[in-house]
Amino acid sequence: MMDVLNLALPYFGLIFIGFACGKVKNLPETGLAWMNFFLLYVSLPALFFRIMAKTPFEELNNLPFVIGTTLATATAFFLSVGTGKFLGRLTMREAGMAGLAGGYGNIGYMGPGLALAVLGPKAAVPTALVFCFDSIFLFSIAPLMMALTSGDKRPLLPTIGIVIKHIVLHPLIVAAYLGAFVAAFHIQMPVAVDGMLLFLQNSAAPVALFALGVTVALRPLGRVPWEVPGLIFIKLLIHPLIVFGLMLLLGPFPPVWAATAVLLASLPPALNVFVIARQYDSWIEPASVAVLLGTFVSVLTLTSVMYFLKTGQIAFPWAETG
Repeated sequence: MMDVLNLALPYFGLIFIGFACGKVKNLPETGLAWMNFFLLYVSLPALFFRIMAKTPFEELNNLPFVIGTTLATATAFFLSVGTGKFLGRLTMREAGMAGLAGGYGNIGYMGPGLALAVLGPKAAVPTALVFCFDSIFLFSIAPLMMALTSGDKRPLLPTIGIVIKHIVLHPLIVAAYLGAFVAAFHIQMPVAVDGMLLFLQNSAAPVALFALGVTVALRPLGRVPWEVPGLIFIKLLIHPLIVFGLMLLLGPFPPVWAATAVLLASLPPALNVFVIARQYDSWIEPASVAVLLGTFVSVLTLTSVMYFLKTGQIAFPWAETG
């Protein structure tokens, strides 16, 4: 258990340091703008580019794994939409944002560093695949729902075109498919360039976790809406269980891949849930509450999943032959 705590506490510790700094130091939220830009456009793309570029291309071709993890995320999303709609009595537009809270885990900020720390270098490829295809699904369904429920009534085809453009040009997706291209053609990166990318990659997790803590601290914790506990339950417990079931159903997979899928599904709601809610001016304060409470509750649930994975209490019947 101490080994697991030694892995988990630095991650949550950075979040809480950021949270404490956000509470103690009275700086405006606009100060985070360049830090968030650095994460989204520089350090995280460097991380995903290097992961993909250094992976044998044939390992990236695992359709059953992609189907299983993306289907699990989609199921958690639509369960959360239903929870928001019927438990919280939200509008469909608000329920779409609630769907993100229950289906969109912190796979960008916490996922890569935590997976590599807990499961080792072999977790890099499944982490990149989960990130890419979860992002494609979530960055498709959320704008579509917002467009279809807006008062503007834009034509469907132009809306779909805008969504596709946003996906194709998203910096993390661009980094992933450029890395896959490098892997496919066995392109050797210059040593200086690779060293710079490694330097940027190593900065991604600490900067992201600190920024997450500061941002959560700047969000006022107001009344907890009825739907939020249900959404956190779906994200932290139901989503990992769905992934575990689909890994069993669609496997066998390499044990590290299946364990990575379960670990990533156990992550708390992503900070981007709040960012997207603010972008669409819908369900803003509940999104803030969901991110804050989900992060706190995950100290217990995520650490437990890490412990069960490390001790073999979450295992797969084909693990010994994987």
